[in-house]
Amino acid sequence: MPAYLLAIDQGTTSSRAMIFNHQTEIIGQYQLASTSFYPQDGWVEQDPEEIWKAVLTCCQHVLTDTGLAAKQITAAGITNQRETTIIWDRKTGEPVYPAIIWHDRRAQDICHALSQLSISADLKKKTGLLIDPYFSAIKILWILDNVTGVRARAERGELAFGTIDTFLLWRFTNGKVHATDATNASRTLLFNLETQKWDPDILSAFHIPDSLLPIVLDSAAEFGEIDANCLGHAIPVSAMIGDQQAATVGQTCFNAGMMKATYGTGCFLLMNTGSHIIHSNQQLLATVAYRLQGVTTYGLEGSIFSAGVIIKWLRDTLKLIHVASDSEVMALRVDNTAGVYFVPAFTGLGAPYWDPAARGAILGLTSLTSPEHIVRAALEAVCYQTRDLLECMKLDGIKDWEALRVDGGMVVNNWLLQFLADIVERSVQRPTCIETTAQGAAFFAGLQIGVYQSLEEISHVWQADARFTPTLENAQREHLYQDWKKAVARIVTHS
Repeated sequence: MPAYLLAIDQGTTSSRAMIFNHQTEIIGQYQLASTSFYPQDGWVEQDPEEIWKAVLTCCQHVLTDTGLAAKQITAAGITNQRETTIIWDRKTGEPVYPAIIWHDRRAQDICHALSQLSISADLKKKTGLLIDPYFSAIKILWILDNVTGVRARAERGELAFGTIDTFLLWRFTNGKVHATDATNASRTLLFNLETQKWDPDILSAFHIPDSLLPIVLDSAAEFGEIDANCLGHAIPVSAMIGDQQAATVGQTCFNAGMMKATYGTGCFLLMNTGSHIIHSNQQLLATVAYRLQGVTTYGLEGSIFSAGVIIKWLRDTLKLIHVASDSEVMALRVDNTAGVYFVPAFTGLGAPYWDPAARGAILGLTSLTSPEHIVRAALEAVCYQTRDLLECMKLDGIKDWEALRVDGGMVVNNWLLQFLADIVERSVQRPTCIETTAQGAAFFAGLQIGVYQSLEEISHVWQADARFTPTLENAQREHLYQDWKKAVARIVTHS
């Protein structure tokens, strides 16, 4: 019997279901856009019920479109937007508040209060993370303290917290399983990287009831079954993994020192650091890359909040482009940006600045600035931000890497990848399958169920579609980058 793997990829801008065969060829996919709401400046929310219905609809349609029955699916893997936070009623499954999305910045006051606690000095060592509105614990606290009656209900054990993976698993299993994996747990600010458990001292200091939290399993594990009422036949869920870690798996970055960057709504650069937790001195994050059979592989990550969202803004708000591919065409029309720099701090700045109060700016405008200059500056900003992260890794002592594997919707843009190679001064490699997030979930689902026997077997699947090598002269490279740093300094609100 041929093996078919269902990958459920619930991202910030869309929900997708994809079916892969055992050779990880895409047999079919179905996608629905997600609706985000912006109630106030810096607030970003989504409707958990819309997310659930979209995911279920995608799964149903991909089966119909491929002509496959649910009983032909060997296993399913779930990958998800990380840090996004939902709290719901254990009996009814009803969320107590909309999903607070990962780049929401509303909880700055909570972060300030937490930074005054004695435990704050230990948080980075314990969790690898910083006190920032980005992380799930801060969002949990906001809901507990701002939604009427929720804290009391949580303390009575009536409520459950989860990132999107956990919420979907709960719904798929009809409320039977409340679980997450180690990668998603490692993004909450509540999970101890060394013990691989929820940290009781942090929970106590933050006044978060431990009854809210899911159990933590390996990234490939027996997570339960999709209820037969959902798709017509029970399907084992054998993998759950956060989207950036899933992309790392999809890019087969299984050896220490291998690195990938995913260009979706934001940009996330993650390096495999093997069995070592690297505590950055440069505001990067230590995290779990994946955990298999109880063995943890760690990663070092930099998070950029604005990447693909810039293109969406150019298209939908400024209307400088009609479709995303127009950005490449426009960038090619000019030789440079004519001194224009675009700092896309729509919801603050992520690594290495971690400035939630910063707001975006377009600098260097003159009467001769054209739409092409602005579009090109927007694309260049994504590359400069990537270099920011790599410069931090160098300062943390990491210099032994040769290539950057890239994925995500933006990497179809050849101009962008060439400029990226020029600015980071390394080879940039795009794989034949750029759907690496879904592919990573499928890989681990197949690994758990026996479709694949080892990581080594999986690594042989990866192939490069294109390689981009640097051609820019060093003096020009450094001049461009230093002017970028000056532009960022203009909007950073703290030293």
